[in-house]
Amino acid sequence: MHFFASDLHGHERRYEALFEAVAGERPEAVLLGGDLLPFQAQEEFVDDLAGRFGALRSTLGEGYPRVFLILGNDDPRALEPVFAGYESDGLWFLLHNRCIENGAHRLYGYSYIPPTPFMLKDWERYDVSHYVDPGCISPEEGFRSTDVEPNVIRYSTIESDLERLGGDDDLTGAVFLFHAPPYQTKLDRAALDGQSFDHAPLDVNVGSIAIKRFIEKRQPLVTLHGHVHESARLTSHWMDRIGRTILLGAAHDGPELALIRFDPEHAEQATRELL
Repeated sequence: MHFFASDLHGHERRYEALFEAVAGERPEAVLLGGDLLPFQAQEEFVDDLAGRFGALRSTLGEGYPRVFLILGNDDPRALEPVFAGYESDGLWFLLHNRCIENGAHRLYGYSYIPPTPFMLKDWERYDVSHYVDPGCISPEEGFRSTDVEPNVIRYSTIESDLERLGGDDDLTGAVFLFHAPPYQTKLDRAALDGQSFDHAPLDVNVGSIAIKRFIEKRQPLVTLHGHVHESARLTSHWMDRIGRTILLGAAHDGPELALIRFDPEHAEQATRELL
């Protein structure tokens, strides 16, 4: 069994629920889909999080799961090296833009999301073109916690990134850990009904067109998503399907942890519990 959670945003209650569930049920793997940090004292939080995972490993011994994580659009990229430092200790694996074997499955990770109205742009990319939705801020504006070449910001897209990440791999047994959900699915519904910007109506679906096209074309086994907190409440669905691919969404807009339990081979039987 695998655990999947996303968008914990440093909330103590959510992390306590996660650690209690891992200690009690001992999953094979834990996947965390980004937006892991609070908005303040973030580096200290990473160190504290590593200490708590370390304590869990001491308690569970050989029952300690493999932990895979990506950062999300609210997690400064400047802290990526801090997370990476603990990977060498075996506490977790940073999965962004990587493929890591995990038993019978390959795990892939990707953090970038399409442009948003928010100012931090560390994990934002143009989606399939330079189009930016009304009310959103271009990746070439806003601010970043790390230096990036202007040409990389201007010409990179989620679409081209995913082409490189998937390459020529056979993805039929792959699990993809995304922060963004795919566009116009049950996982990307935002609370933007009736709203407009400069008289232009806002799209209530805020997911990635590139991610949707990638799933349609490559048909991985399972894809995992977060980012749009209110979507499950608005659609009454946290699971969707594109072709043979099962989509699971763990974002949640309440105080609880939304914990998804799934077996990659039988992802359609996944469960979601608010803890």
